[in-house]
Amino acid sequence: MTVRLRLVEKQVVVLTGASSGIGLATARALADRGARLVLVARNKSALQDLARECSAKGARAIAVAGDVGRFEDMERVAEATIREFGGFDTWINNAGVAIFGTVEQVPIEDHRRLFDTNYFGVLYGCLIAAKHLRQRGGKIINIGSVLSDRADILQGPYSASKHAVKGLTDALRMELEEDGAPISVTLIKPSAIDTPYMEHARSYMTSPGTKNPPPSYDPEVAARAIVFACENDRRDIVVGFGGWALAAMGSIAPRLTDYAMEVGGRILQESTDPGRPERRDNLHEPREDGAERSSLPGGSRKTSLFLEAQLNPVSAVPGMVLSTLAGAGLAALRKLRPVDSTFTSTPFQEINNPVHEGREDGGEQSSLARGALASRQSLQGELNAKSAVPGVALAALAGAGLIAMQMLRTRGSTSSSPQHKPTPRRR
Repeated sequence: MTVRLRLVEKQVVVLTGASSGIGLATARALADRGARLVLVARNKSALQDLARECSAKGARAIAVAGDVGRFEDMERVAEATIREFGGFDTWINNAGVAIFGTVEQVPIEDHRRLFDTNYFGVLYGCLIAAKHLRQRGGKIINIGSVLSDRADILQGPYSASKHAVKGLTDALRMELEEDGAPISVTLIKPSAIDTPYMEHARSYMTSPGTKNPPPSYDPEVAARAIVFACENDRRDIVVGFGGWALAAMGSIAPRLTDYAMEVGGRILQESTDPGRPERRDNLHEPREDGAERSSLPGGSRKTSLFLEAQLNPVSAVPGMVLSTLAGAGLAALRKLRPVDSTFTSTPFQEINNPVHEGREDGGEQSSLARGALASRQSLQGELNAKSAVPGVALAALAGAGLIAMQMLRTRGSTSSSPQHKPTPRRR
């Protein structure tokens, strides 16, 4: 059955985890497009502030406080949505919590609480949304992670929950397709995103704070992917090349990736900056919300070419070609550049040393030294050029493979609905 998705401005969207981070950025992006919003989170006051902000932009929005880990709360969200708007078109399962620490350090009750939110919250949302959308059609978007494909050291419980979300999403998608239900299911897999995630997390590490391993992306980059998924039938979307590369490395060379994480994982996630104490540890109770980004230093990337290649594969081709040409250009530079610096610590430097001037054998030694230096420079230049060839070839193959992968994915999964034309954001 063909899945027909409405334009965002014609949709009613239920969004969990709307009070901070990716959820907050997504709510604002959807409001800019004119969607009608049902905002869900535990923090009632932060939700009400956000609903007022969205309404000021001209979007209709209601706040429904609730815990996604409680099925009755999610049923109440659906009831409020139907009462206010008559139903919904898209349900986004975004709410999540995090724990830093080893698997053995984290108490069992904390493992269970994290799964209540990260897995059962998604399950409850999927069950309610699928039941509602079977007749009218629509969209389910689950927020997984690049850690859905590759576990991270010191984030075992979180990684396990995101693996579970991926398994649930894939199974639900197949079952709905088998039944012919007009429901599109997309898994969004963000890389490290600069949100209050690190400050909200419960930590059992000895460091004062926690941080994202680089590279970190801006929440608006993730929000762009989610808004796109609301009106496009895609199987999954990865936000950020950094996390995708880590997952790919884990698939190709799992033991090597293990060793790399064992060596650098703790260093890359420990921080001497605890962030805002008002935000710390929202595992069981809501803490300070209302911010898209963390208060930690370091910044984030505002764009992702890798994401654009998935959303608009044809328009991303020039960028991929330029990247390949850049690799070839670097190889050419390596071949042409002078390599004197390679020999700065060799005895041949003595030819320019005033101490050797006036020696009886100085002219003969200088001549021999220059000849030897010229020979070594020529050899080094040839070696540099030859050693660059595999790298350029790999870069070209990687670029071509990425382009082909994204174009095939788009051809195989984009809805045939005529309503899938991009719509400019309202200002």
